[in-house]
Amino acid sequence: MNDIQTIFQAANPVLNQTPYPMMILNAEGIVVAWNRQAEKTFGYASEEIIGNFTPFIEKEKENFYKGLWQKIIHSVDSIQLDSMALHTKKGESMNVPIIFKSFTIENSRFVYCQFLLISAEQREIVSFNEFSSIREGLESSFMMLSIDQEGLITYANDLFLKYSNWTPKRIIGKSFWQMFPQAADGSSIADVIWKDLQNGKQWKGEVEKITKDGQSYWVDLIAIPIYTSAKVLSSFLTLENDITEKKRLQNRLEKIAYIDQETGLMNRYRLEQIVNKMISNNQHFTFVYFSIDKFYSLKELYDNQAEKIIFQEFTQRMKMYFQDSSMARVNINEFVVLTPLGEWFIQGFLTYLKQHPIYVNNTILPLSISGGITKYPDDQISFTHLMKASHATIQKVQAEGGGSIVSLTKADHKALHTKSIIEKRLLVALDKKDLKVLYQPQLDLKTGKITTVEALVRWDDEEIGTVAPDVLIPIAEETGLINDIGSFMLENACQQAAEWYKKGIDIKVSINSSVREFRDKNMVKQIRKILEETGCPAKLLRIEITEKFALEAEAEASIIKQMKQLQNDGISFVLDDFGTGYASFRYMQLLPLSQIKIDQTFVSSIQYQPKSQKLVQGIIQFVKSLNMRVLAEGVETQEQQDLLAEYDCDAIQGFHVSHPIEASEVEKLL
Repeated sequence: MNDIQTIFQAANPVLNQTPYPMMILNAEGIVVAWNRQAEKTFGYASEEIIGNFTPFIEKEKENFYKGLWQKIIHSVDSIQLDSMALHTKKGESMNVPIIFKSFTIENSRFVYCQFLLISAEQREIVSFNEFSSIREGLESSFMMLSIDQEGLITYANDLFLKYSNWTPKRIIGKSFWQMFPQAADGSSIADVIWKDLQNGKQWKGEVEKITKDGQSYWVDLIAIPIYTSAKVLSSFLTLENDITEKKRLQNRLEKIAYIDQETGLMNRYRLEQIVNKMISNNQHFTFVYFSIDKFYSLKELYDNQAEKIIFQEFTQRMKMYFQDSSMARVNINEFVVLTPLGEWFIQGFLTYLKQHPIYVNNTILPLSISGGITKYPDDQISFTHLMKASHATIQKVQAEGGGSIVSLTKADHKALHTKSIIEKRLLVALDKKDLKVLYQPQLDLKTGKITTVEALVRWDDEEIGTVAPDVLIPIAEETGLINDIGSFMLENACQQAAEWYKKGIDIKVSINSSVREFRDKNMVKQIRKILEETGCPAKLLRIEITEKFALEAEAEASIIKQMKQLQNDGISFVLDDFGTGYASFRYMQLLPLSQIKIDQTFVSSIQYQPKSQKLVQGIIQFVKSLNMRVLAEGVETQEQQDLLAEYDCDAIQGFHVSHPIEASEVEKLL
């Protein structure tokens, strides 16, 4: 609903009290207001009339009225027709005297039409007095101010005086700007409103105002330029509704939503808003990221109350040291300070903490922090990249023992820049499907045949060249693009397996999957859909998961459920890189695994190290006891193949069998 409609709607109660049938038309002759007396007289409900041309004028007289309409719309004075032939909704004809009066609202012309179905004495008196009632209706609904062209107040209604605590004598002649807070924000919004009014534009929005006593209150304000009949800007009108309670509630909700309750600092979501606003205003600042080192070890040393003391005392020291800076808690033991201060001062925080130690149970807490300094716009140019750069710096500091605050080195800048480019190019590659799939054959040691191939993603970008999988996959996981890569690989692998199957080549295709993909509850549905669309039998698909995946899946029933559904369809699951992840065998009981892959780190040394030989033998025997197959990867020599065959390994994969190759090359090996 636009603001003119709002004004007419607000005037409806007044118009309905008018004892005469009346309507208001816009310059195109469309009805914008229709009162209750008109409904009764002509039988048309307001919903049938408003927004349409008047339906009760005789068709044969429309041309005559078109000429009359142009005269009415441009006339300064009222125009009266002694008789006009009209029709009711029931089809009854009636001759009705009408008074027309044109007027202007926000540079738009309207015509007030009053049907004089009253006595002759009244007709001589009535002209356009009812419009005073419209103003009365607005005054009873809104706080109202009239302002002259100099910005001085010429009139304030009772509602405005009530809310603002001004008296009629005191407010007349006061400046429009004096109604707003005198701080920079208040003056700025008043300037914006005034500029729009001076340009003949209407302004609408929520603004803060102040009472005569300097108390703050909030209003929903409409500011309207008023024109004379000669289209000359004469004055301005403001209509206001009090929304102070709404704003107070909003502020309370924002405090709950954006403030960390334990420390009183803003949270990560509010921090992002503040940073984005500073960036949009092109403000230079330093983004300082702090992490309390070995926090969980500290927690274990003290009782439950210690955690609360640590955070409150640490927060207090940050506030004391970084005065006039913005601070946030972004994780349980991680904080951010936005400051214009220099690097030497920021690093001095470590000395300050030593000089002002935190005590728990009358004992000094051995507190150590790691910090990363990232500058906008010198180092990074977005909130996301500021956070990523900070995480990279913190990880580097903590890997070196923690307890220091550092800024990005040239090497860090280069690595982050490269990573940023890869992220952008990966989006383009996924959109254009520029990724490629190679297949690495797996040799069955019992039959000597290639029975399975592992589908591996490869990416050669036209701008940045070849991106190695060990670079691509971590970035894809971090950005959430791993799901898109997974979908791409699944579709291509199933399509290739189906093509081989149609040729009579019964070869399985194995793909790698992440726990992130299986957290999508539609994963089963998606895989089934792709199998159906490509015509690939489910028995030809194998899904490889890591030990980290297995450990996380162990704690999530929904993932296990999806895996079992797919196993029932005929899909088999393989545990990849066995022995390099987490030492837990519980997931081998819970998950529907049919095969494990011994990691190449164990295979590479079995020719020379007796311990490696015994370890590999032990793994094979253990897995066989669970009725699962064993595949060894990273096999590069005939000697390794012979030893693995001797240990009863089922299959091998590695450069000795084949490098990753095109699908057409696979067929030559069969």
